[in-house]
Amino acid sequence: MDHLISVATSAEVASLDTRVALLPVGSYEQHGEYLPLSTDTLVASAIAREIAKSYPVALLPPITIACSHEHAGWPGTVSISARTLHLVINDIAASLSHSDVDRLVVINGHGGNYVLSNVVQEASVGGPRMALFPQTADWIKARTDAGMETTVHEDMHAGEAETSILLHVCPDVVRPGNETADWLADDRPHLLSLGMSAYTTSGVIGRPSLGSAAKGAAALASFAASFKDTLDVLLQDAG
Repeated sequence: MDHLISVATSAEVASLDTRVALLPVGSYEQHGEYLPLSTDTLVASAIAREIAKSYPVALLPPITIACSHEHAGWPGTVSISARTLHLVINDIAASLSHSDVDRLVVINGHGGNYVLSNVVQEASVGGPRMALFPQTADWIKARTDAGMETTVHEDMHAGEAETSILLHVCPDVVRPGNETADWLADDRPHLLSLGMSAYTTSGVIGRPSLGSAAKGAAALASFAASFKDTLDVLLQDAG
């Protein structure tokens, strides 16, 4: 079975002889009526797993609850504070260092985890010790490589990209309804203050009707290829 969550043993991780670990960070928030609350965690885990197939990196289990405050009020959504997420990431990085894994890549699956950028910046003041992946440019390239029709801005939540990746890696969790759930709200000037409910009644902002397993597979392959630059930066001063 091809697991989304690592089932590696200690001996198997040791055999990698790596200084780099991947930490998927997702969320537990509404994704309309057809995608699960764990969508962002599944997406982050899928990206991390794809990368781990191609590079000698240690794959960590995901953080499954993060900063989903913009989705507050929808049933099932659970959040932690940005402060807590910051502390957890730093604690994980410190723990890894005890086994000589001193480079951490945070694989982020939720756009609302803004604090992760600050965590990475602070950790890397003395040199590249942490990275955030994928960045916006990586998402744009993945969409292009996969032949997706929507943009990152248009397809903000539970849209073409997320539906495609889940249709590829775990189609059994995608309920019926994405074919008719498109909801466009390109103008979202007060999202941080008003939350998602000001711009969508369904919880969707994007075009899930365009999702396909083939696009999901192509997007993941693109992420794996794009990751090389991030890895090169992290290891540029490694002894």
